Amino acid sequence: MPEQTDEVLRIYRLVPDAAETDPNWDLAAPAGEVVVRARSPADARIVAAQAETDFLDLPAKPGDGVSTSFASAFRDDKLYRVVEDDSGTYPRTGPRGVLEGLTRPDPLVHAADEPPED
Repeated sequence: MPEQTDEVLRIYRLVPDAAETDPNWDLAAPAGEVVVRARSPADARIVAAQAETDFLDLPAKPGDGVSTSFASAFRDDKLYRVVEDDSGTYPRTGPRGVLEGLTRPDPLVHAADEPPED
């Protein structure tokens, strides 16, 4: 459930900044541009990362049973840059959260998704 707040936040765009051939994308496929309502650029990265599917949200668990949200591409400043959006397209008042984007909310690569080897 989203948190309720009367706090005036800022609107940020997380924009892919690395080339598609950058080896850092091996950690997570690009999710495209994402727009969030957050307190700061650092908080914008956290909001986007929290909106992704985590191992703890799935029936499969990592070996140690811990969250994988720390590994989100949104937290990597080499992969995504954060830009404040002052266009007025989105209201600044409201809960922290993703406003647009995350067309691929599941950053995990599943064996069925991988192309067959030649």
